[in-house]
Amino acid sequence: MLAASPGERLRTLRELLGLTQDQLEKMAGVPQSWVSQVETGSRRATEDGLEAISAVTGTPMKFFYVQPRTVPLDSLRFRKMASASKKTTKRIHAFYGESYRVTEDMLDRENYPPPPLPFATADHLTQDEIDEFASAAREALGLAPDKPIPHLTRALERAGVAVAPLMLTDVDGEVNTPTAKHFGASYWGGIGATALICYFPGSGDRDRFTLGHELGHLILHTFRPRAEDPESEAHRFAGALLVPRVRAKEELTEQLSLNDYARLKAVWGVSIQALIMRGSAVGNIGDTRKRSLYVQLNQRQWRKNEPVEVGREHPLLLWRLLTRRFGPRPYVPAGEELAIPPAVLRSIAPTPERPPERVAAPVGAVRQFRPR
Repeated sequence: MLAASPGERLRTLRELLGLTQDQLEKMAGVPQSWVSQVETGSRRATEDGLEAISAVTGTPMKFFYVQPRTVPLDSLRFRKMASASKKTTKRIHAFYGESYRVTEDMLDRENYPPPPLPFATADHLTQDEIDEFASAAREALGLAPDKPIPHLTRALERAGVAVAPLMLTDVDGEVNTPTAKHFGASYWGGIGATALICYFPGSGDRDRFTLGHELGHLILHTFRPRAEDPESEAHRFAGALLVPRVRAKEELTEQLSLNDYARLKAVWGVSIQALIMRGSAVGNIGDTRKRSLYVQLNQRQWRKNEPVEVGREHPLLLWRLLTRRFGPRPYVPAGEELAIPPAVLRSIAPTPERPPERVAAPVGAVRQFRPR
């Protein structure tokens, strides 16, 4: 294994916190030229310089000497808009990489079992085959084959798939998410390896679809990195996971009105638009009817602001592992041992909004789908 490079780690820290070399000079009093030369390897990092940066950014000195696990860029999957900025995407790569390193450390120390996920290897997948993988995923997650999923986050965590919010923070710990054009990122090293899904928190139905989409990437693309259209496959997988084929065939018919779809959204925790696409995927909704429904969505201004609230889900696994090991106020001692700024660790494993014993999720009600 290569030795850790303080210069590479310094670059990672800047990307993690969204800092330029000039900003770091103003904050820490180290010359911009020194930062640049250390990062490029043309100058050796000094303890004094790193300690100044450590102090002003709240970063443990161990951060500069830890050897992170490698998350291959071509294997890290993103759910994002095509117009998402490259600068933000690069920062998310750094944030995800550190999240994966910390997650892997915590899971390994606790001997947490790796996820028993199915995986695809065929060159091409039909919709029926994607539906079969979604059914196998439900079985792996311990879910009923044909029922709404009360709490997808908790099901993933119970099965060994870690889930973490992507909340980019600055040096003061303030959340600074600069774009709504990224939705999630995921990576699984394969059988026996750590799996981590990160997501930018949004509406409850969007978050659930993002988790399903990223799980689709883990299952469909870990061993098929050159799939022709991975985003489309992951979208179709998410629809199949959240609304199984047998129920979609029964319920998502051409006779439904938008108000009917709103009612089904409350039951399944899936957006109206995703339900329409799922009905189309199983062959129940033709192109003409689909276009008509989308015209109606536009007319009602529901494309960006759908009715029916779907309750937000909140991860617990990483926070529980932290508190089990470091006590009820884990971030400072855990940050030191795990070599991560406490503010960043807090965003990866946030304190739950309600006591953990109240996290059991009910099945979706008719008017609202509200996981706890």
